[in-house]
Amino acid sequence: MSVPALFGRLSTYLPQLMDGALTTLGLSVVATLGGFVGGVALHMMSIDRSALLRRTARVYVSAIRGTPVLTQLLVLYYLPSALGLDIPGTAAAAAGLALNTAAYQSQILGTGFRAIPRGQIEAASTFNLSRRQTLWHIEVPQVVAMTLPALVSEMIDIVKASAVVSVIAVTDLMRAAQQLSSSSYRPLEVYTFAACFYLAMTSLLAVAARCHERHRQRPA
Repeated sequence: MSVPALFGRLSTYLPQLMDGALTTLGLSVVATLGGFVGGVALHMMSIDRSALLRRTARVYVSAIRGTPVLTQLLVLYYLPSALGLDIPGTAAAAAGLALNTAAYQSQILGTGFRAIPRGQIEAASTFNLSRRQTLWHIEVPQVVAMTLPALVSEMIDIVKASAVVSVIAVTDLMRAAQQLSSSSYRPLEVYTFAACFYLAMTSLLAVAARCHERHRQRPA
């Protein structure tokens, strides 16, 4: 097939692939933010005085890291219906990805929390800041700055892992590619175009992270 003909086919695939890519990107952003909050919560549980909370955090992280994201997603999708509840596939996908990445982000964030000098926490208490205020206004901003490259890498992993949400009928990029492949009978070129979309999204995230890191390290 000639190059003009190939680009002509791409123009017919483009609207559907773009819609799927936007869904993938939206799910990834929501999952990353939800996973960040969950990751902070898991870290705080892991250092809590309560042995039960510490053990619960360890078991959760081990369970998530030891099972495929696809099985986690399917359980989260079918469990509510088994309990008589009905939730949209998009909500189940976002929640499933968030719960998955929370376990990984808790490990990433933990390295940042441990790097914060203890004196800062003690100084905050002398100014009558509550534990929650100290956490979100003093610790978390520093942790994000220190672990940003790893957090961006985790988000890239979420974008790639999100391809599995197509199994619960969420019209993400992979689902759009499957539909186009079925209607066009050209799976090779459709999936190649879809792979290019995934590569573009992950590359843009990596470039944005590098630009932010260079800007942060630039002398004032």
